[in-house]
Amino acid sequence: MNDTLAELYRVVLDRKAHPQEGSYTCYLFDKGLDKILKKVGEECSETIIAAKNGVESDTVGEISDLLYHLTVMMVQQGIPLEAVMAELDARSQKIGNLKQFHQSDHNT
Repeated sequence: MNDTLAELYRVVLDRKAHPQEGSYTCYLFDKGLDKILKKVGEECSETIIAAKNGVESDTVGEISDLLYHLTVMMVQQGIPLEAVMAELDARSQKIGNLKQFHQSDHNT
């Protein structure tokens, strides 16, 4: 499963290093961080709405769009995919990772 995300990251990294005319990824890099972050925010909102509407195929599509735009943001910021994967791996090793959840936000 990580192979697909790794391949996406590689392609986005390549587009930044070797821009191609007509590439949406290159368009985002040309427009800069503000545009990339705007798209991340839009896709996040669309993911929430799709999940709330309960149509799995729509939710899967929006999650995919969000992951793509997050990947573009990571490349723009110089954040390696390995750093995120290592953080997720470290978090998965924790036991009792609820922190103060039950005390601070038990209504959601």
